[in-house]
Amino acid sequence: MKWTFLPITQLEQLAPTWNALNASASDLPFLHSRFILPLCHAFGDRSLKIALCEDSQGAVAAGVLSRRGLVHWESFQPSQSPLGAWVMRPDQDFEPLLSTLAKSLPGVALVIGITQQDPGCVPRPTESASLHTLDYIRTARVPVIGSFDDYWNLRSKNLRHNMKRQRAKLAQDGVATHLEVLTRAEEVASAIEDYGRLESAGWKVTGGTAISSDNVQGRFYRTMLEAFCHAGKGRIYRYRFGERVVAVDLCIEGGGALVILKTTYDESIKTISPAFLMRQEAFRRLFEEGQIRRIEFYGRVMDWHTKWSDDVRTMYHVNYYRWPFLPKVRNMAMKLRTKRDIQESTGTPTA
Repeated sequence: MKWTFLPITQLEQLAPTWNALNASASDLPFLHSRFILPLCHAFGDRSLKIALCEDSQGAVAAGVLSRRGLVHWESFQPSQSPLGAWVMRPDQDFEPLLSTLAKSLPGVALVIGITQQDPGCVPRPTESASLHTLDYIRTARVPVIGSFDDYWNLRSKNLRHNMKRQRAKLAQDGVATHLEVLTRAEEVASAIEDYGRLESAGWKVTGGTAISSDNVQGRFYRTMLEAFCHAGKGRIYRYRFGERVVAVDLCIEGGGALVILKTTYDESIKTISPAFLMRQEAFRRLFEEGQIRRIEFYGRVMDWHTKWSDDVRTMYHVNYYRWPFLPKVRNMAMKLRTKRDIQESTGTPTA
């Protein structure tokens, strides 16, 4: 196997190879170049490197790598991406790939991290002296199997009752609900504006993480979703109470999965859940269409996720150490650092 390292500016030229590797494995939409290219443009910098591994049969693996220190490299993954930017053929294993990568990277590479991998797409590798895995978060998905009514009847009585009660309350107040499914590129800009208005009025604005049409997050989601809609792979669910937009889901699809990337709703509505009502209607349509095999949340499991799904799995990180003794050195350093922090916080004299 031979590794080649390219500047991030060449990612667009490498897109056919990258997409072929992704398609050969899980074909996840956010590992397609339609997602990775605008992600790197918006949140990366020119120090990012493309690592491409080839053998006599062609491309074996590829990743966008970020240097995390003098001897530490990691797959590029800003918070907008559910998984690290890494694709490989399904017949490959992490350890031989990362072993040769560590020897090939410029300078001295002692640690390589491949972040947030999905065991539903890439089986968790067996650990060794050099390769370790680490639990990340538990995430949920909804398998789209059978009819929506069958699925809905398996939900809790409390959820079904609350949805029925909320719809009755809206009907009593004369509020008509309407679900829009936006799939055309020219519809994305207005949907991002609606999304931004809702999110900027909520709690996220205080933390500086809210999307707006004129910030880097808003520009990323608009560019990315327009590309997916051009390819027939983008969906934005927009929910209205009358003429008022009250909830928005930003979604992309690929490999039989619909991935819900971002959700926002009108937080001024206290007694009714616009996002839950929107999701109920959206899921019904997905079951009826029969084109999507699973609905992915790709976020840390919260209580509200468990109302929609019982299918939960644990994501994982992969860490490869060029020399087997390095994990022991790291663990000793962490213990010493923890001991020092405790001593400093309690005022205990250090030896």
